[in-house]
Amino acid sequence: MIQVASPIIGNEEIDAIDAVLASGRLVQGPEVAELEKSFAKYSDTKYAVAVNSGTAALHAALFAAGVGPGDEVITTSFSFIATVNPILFLGAKPVLVDIDPVTYNLDVDLVEQAVTSKTKVIIPVHLYGQPYDHAELEAIASKHDLLVIEDACQAVGATYKNKKTGTLGDIGCFSLYATKNIMCGEGGIVTTDNEEYADAMKRFRQHGMSGPYEYAHIGFNYRMTDLHAAIAIEQLKKIRQFNERRYHNADLLHEGLKDITGISPPSTAPDRTHVFHQYTIRVTNNFPLTRDELAVALRQKEIGTGVYYPKPLHFYDHIAAIGYQKGDFPQAELAASQVLSIPVHPKLEIEEINYIIKVMNTI
Repeated sequence: MIQVASPIIGNEEIDAIDAVLASGRLVQGPEVAELEKSFAKYSDTKYAVAVNSGTAALHAALFAAGVGPGDEVITTSFSFIATVNPILFLGAKPVLVDIDPVTYNLDVDLVEQAVTSKTKVIIPVHLYGQPYDHAELEAIASKHDLLVIEDACQAVGATYKNKKTGTLGDIGCFSLYATKNIMCGEGGIVTTDNEEYADAMKRFRQHGMSGPYEYAHIGFNYRMTDLHAAIAIEQLKKIRQFNERRYHNADLLHEGLKDITGISPPSTAPDRTHVFHQYTIRVTNNFPLTRDELAVALRQKEIGTGVYYPKPLHFYDHIAAIGYQKGDFPQAELAASQVLSIPVHPKLEIEEINYIIKVMNTI
């Protein structure tokens, strides 16, 4: 089976784990600090704070931004559930907006219509690895004095006008989950240029601790272990080659799939670098099979697929309870019925890519 995602674990990662185990410093040791230093340098930000997941990164970022009961946070209707759940954790209200049907990111033209006197933060998602419309969104945020927290969990290394994700908003949130472009199994990173936000997130990840058994506010156990940090340090050294391989594989898929009626390959908007965390095609009504039928056909040919995501966020009961219903976000609903991700990861061999293209054209 050609897997839709497959992490690359080399001798460097294994040796780094062995070194941490030999040191006896498994938690709160030097590796986390080194990862934070390296990631901040890579991202061109002053601060990076390591946590144990992308969800924790978003939760910590929203806390640092002062989000709480009565506040509203504008975000997308089409993303992983972790984009919205941390808003609810803090007692705030997620205000959903429909997506651009081409990029799958927030439809910026709809964002300003969603702003109210209670709006505090906008969370755009760099979905599938493509940055959102930063200039347009920043203008809206500046006009209404709002903070922007990037959900960059799928987009480490992506750029908008040569600025890296994690530097576009006030705070950037990354995931290091096993399937991401770089990974450590489970982990997350938050980036910012604001020292106050960085300090708040460091406290928040450790029960709100401000000193030895001193607690400034509520917090969680969101610390990253040195074992995870050691893997992430080695992965970060390889991010350029990993992403370049994804670009190359995506270009081959573009060329091989472009003439298939009913299949819409992903596109990259102007001024952006897409890092293809997922290579997501659209299976439209002009294709002889439905999206789900195509997924079955590909699996029968030993080609893995994924649907990210089969439901827009407002279809889930705890979010629908806010007052959303089917039909509210038609572009997100249509995308959820048509998107299909096929392999693009760096471990793919040229023969496997050619096989995927051949099978798709044959179908």
